[in-house]
Amino acid sequence: MSRTRTAILAALALVAGASGTAVAAVAPEPGIAAVPCTVDYKVQNQWDTGFTTAVTVTNNGAAKSSWAVKWSYAGNQKVTSGWNAKISQSGTAVTAANESYNGALASGGSVSFGFNASYSGTNALPTTFTLDGVTCNVDDGGGGGGGTDPDPSGKVDNPYAGAKVYVNPEWSAKAAAETGGSRISSQPTGVWLDRIAAINGVNGGMGLRAHLDAALAQKGSSEEVVQLVIYDLPGRDCAALASNGELGPTEIDKYKTQFIDPIAAILADSKYASLRIVTTIEIDSLPNLVTNTGSRATATPACDTMLANGNYVKGVGYALNKLGAIPNVYNYLDAGHHGWIGWDDNFAPSATLFKQAATSEGATVGDVHGFITNTANYSALKENNFTINDSVNGTSVRQSKWVDWNRYVDELSFAQAFRTQLVSVGFDSGIGMLIDTSRNGWGGTARPTGPGATTSVDTYVNGGRYDRRIHVGNWCNQSGAGLGERPQAAPATGIDAYVWMKPPGESDGSSSAIANDEGKGFDRMCDPTYTGNARNGNSMSGALPNAPLSGHWFSAQFQELMKNAYPAL
Repeated sequence: MSRTRTAILAALALVAGASGTAVAAVAPEPGIAAVPCTVDYKVQNQWDTGFTTAVTVTNNGAAKSSWAVKWSYAGNQKVTSGWNAKISQSGTAVTAANESYNGALASGGSVSFGFNASYSGTNALPTTFTLDGVTCNVDDGGGGGGGTDPDPSGKVDNPYAGAKVYVNPEWSAKAAAETGGSRISSQPTGVWLDRIAAINGVNGGMGLRAHLDAALAQKGSSEEVVQLVIYDLPGRDCAALASNGELGPTEIDKYKTQFIDPIAAILADSKYASLRIVTTIEIDSLPNLVTNTGSRATATPACDTMLANGNYVKGVGYALNKLGAIPNVYNYLDAGHHGWIGWDDNFAPSATLFKQAATSEGATVGDVHGFITNTANYSALKENNFTINDSVNGTSVRQSKWVDWNRYVDELSFAQAFRTQLVSVGFDSGIGMLIDTSRNGWGGTARPTGPGATTSVDTYVNGGRYDRRIHVGNWCNQSGAGLGERPQAAPATGIDAYVWMKPPGESDGSSSAIANDEGKGFDRMCDPTYTGNARNGNSMSGALPNAPLSGHWFSAQFQELMKNAYPAL
């Protein structure tokens, strides 16, 4: 998969596409020298007052140690922020020059950068680009404000744009059976493949083919997205016993041949070629290798083992490679959440580790269509009553007990910033983010209506924050949580969709030990009497009582999520 196109075109007249991508008119004829450079300028998202653009420049001349790309606008477009290039503007003329880390541009090599801009009226595309003063051609790739034009692999830029999303009939029936549940039972949720047996169906339930067949029936003549969670790594979830898996730390070959290979074979069936299949790849795995290993207070022996044997990285790479090769599969790699990855010590190292995994076991960054944050978690989408830049009596919000020096206070700001970081380490500039909003609404009577008191930075933050957890590290069946934003496509810059990847009403883990054959242990973080550990600041767990095993239906939680929904039901 590639979201940009770099076909070499002849040095002939340039024209502008109707929306989204600058295009070149004619391909080169035999005997004509290759053009010195090509530029792919693609508008990924566009709204009434602004747009986001990704630019890829390919150098077909001599290698360069620095570079500058220039173009001019016909309208009133103004660049407001950018990444991977130093972008300046004088009137309608724009210059994008290399950063210190990406000045080298080999012959035949490419570099990508992006920016946000404002406009009014018509957002006409630039028609001429230069690289160090030499006129470049532009490729003919499509792409527009909606992000739905196909690339050469057949994939679209944003699979959610213009598409319905699969409603899992098994979850829908459970939701509808609850008092008041019919208000949300038609919402799309993720289908979790969390053990080998789930591929064919567990205890008479629907298997993968049954879900895909049902999706085809729902699809009709429309486009349809099916959301799958791929979740069975060896030594799975090394820092949380509630979601341990069936495979031991060394069973990487079993993961490949008995889990990923059968899934890939089903997804590659031509019967399902008309579906857009979104995969969430191995939640909670790679972030654990950053935060819960080595000399950190949060380290666990199980995570140290998985870091040492490399099987998380190998497993993720293998899954990305096998699934990414299927033309209608869109891989989104799990990226934790702001209360996990948002600290300086974790932010850049996580992006680097994701790049390592995405280039292992035959995978390339092109096998990653995007990333998903907050999967099965509770981090508030947007905190409106305070920002990371606020201070109280000279004390920064970052110093509050809740924020604790994190760089981010909510999931939307984190996801957008982390996207930029991921691009900076080599992921495609067109990657999109998903945010799981299934349980992060935090509505109800406890939702603050304004900022907290300014007597101290803690009263200010605690009084105003929507996220009512005791600690941002709490993750299991959280008391007071509510449904968040309903699933929707392209809700914000860089965000492909808000999704309910975790089906509301499915438990995170049992409140006490329950014998089972699913490989799931008992984690004290799911026990409401637990007083905590280093990973949650030795705070109470905030978990609901009487919860069943992870993935099993939890009626009391479902009712609480509806009661505290924001926006309200």
